[in-house]
Amino acid sequence: MERKIDYVVFDMDGLLIDTERVYTEVTNDILGRYGKTMTWDIKAQLMGKLRVESATHLLSLFPGIDITIDQYLVESQEKQDAKWPTVQLLPGVQRLTQHLVKHNVPIVVATASSRRNFERKSENLKEFFDYFQGNIVCADDVAGRTTGKPDPYIFLHAAGVLGKAVGTTEQCTEAEAVERSRGLVFEDAVYGVQAGKRAGMSVVWVPDERLLDVASASPYVSDETLTSIEHFKPGKWGLPSYDAE
Repeated sequence: MERKIDYVVFDMDGLLIDTERVYTEVTNDILGRYGKTMTWDIKAQLMGKLRVESATHLLSLFPGIDITIDQYLVESQEKQDAKWPTVQLLPGVQRLTQHLVKHNVPIVVATASSRRNFERKSENLKEFFDYFQGNIVCADDVAGRTTGKPDPYIFLHAAGVLGKAVGTTEQCTEAEAVERSRGLVFEDAVYGVQAGKRAGMSVVWVPDERLLDVASASPYVSDETLTSIEHFKPGKWGLPSYDAE
């Protein structure tokens, strides 16, 4: 694989930081009162969606339980807020991010989290997120223009934040297509992979191994699948190599 990558777009939850653990714990804590559980085939349908859309879809799968979407959102927010200070970086993330910054490769985060939740999740990781120099795209920044992944808008918007002329819709000019092809997306969610490919970018998929068991076939396939960012080799993508590569 010989590709020239000029910029990198990172998802956040479950990719940079271990917040997906918190989402699972909180959701199953609430559902458990009704004798229900969010299995991984259900979770796969929610990852990457905006908060309200995710909650709406989740509760639609359990029509018999006595909780409204608003009640669920309030309770889950309270429980998540109590857990956000415990989240940590996932393996390999610090090394890769520092490496890209050292070699002046533009980087940006594109997350379906609200700005409020991003601030809480990153509170004990400020030194790490400072590497992005404010290049953090949250759900608030694209509100009203996308329904969330697998729509590619957030990745195109994120590339635009880096000054890349990629356009904002799936259809694009030849010049925009070339600029899109120079972007590399890191994702852990199935819908995120689809969004990245629809954005015309290359995608490295780093899924939880349990997601691999339930992921359904899609016409949008990642360019590389890894069990951890630790195993990513920048030189394979035309990026500056790690010294040990």
